[in-house]
Amino acid sequence: MRYLILVKATPDSERGAMPDESLIAEMAAYHEDLARAGALLDASGLYPSAEGWRVRYGEAGSELRVGPFAPAESLIAGYTLIQARSREEALEWARRFPNPAGGGRPAEIEVRPLMGLEAFPPSDALSRFEALGIGGKD
Repeated sequence: MRYLILVKATPDSERGAMPDESLIAEMAAYHEDLARAGALLDASGLYPSAEGWRVRYGEAGSELRVGPFAPAESLIAGYTLIQARSREEALEWARRFPNPAGGGRPAEIEVRPLMGLEAFPPSDALSRFEALGIGGKD
């Protein structure tokens, strides 16, 4: 199964504050452990929401909204995508994730399993996704 570890934004990350060197080193060590275990698929930080936009859909069509967005705690500052043999293994990797705010400051991560194409009933539309090679099997 693939799992997405979502790092929640903080007021600091939304201001564009970069982590200090010790936190970068701690994150590097964690991601190196993931890579050695064959569990790391991808990881990246995200620019603050002021650099992004949203498209909201409704009865009247779509509406483009440019960031920043609030509150910061409902936003995502980064992610790590892992491959785990079980839910328990993914839980253990999540427990080891360094505090993304560093120094005992309040922070939160959220972990969600990715839904592969096998979760959907077979259909012509699903075959189109399979032909693209996306939505991997879990």
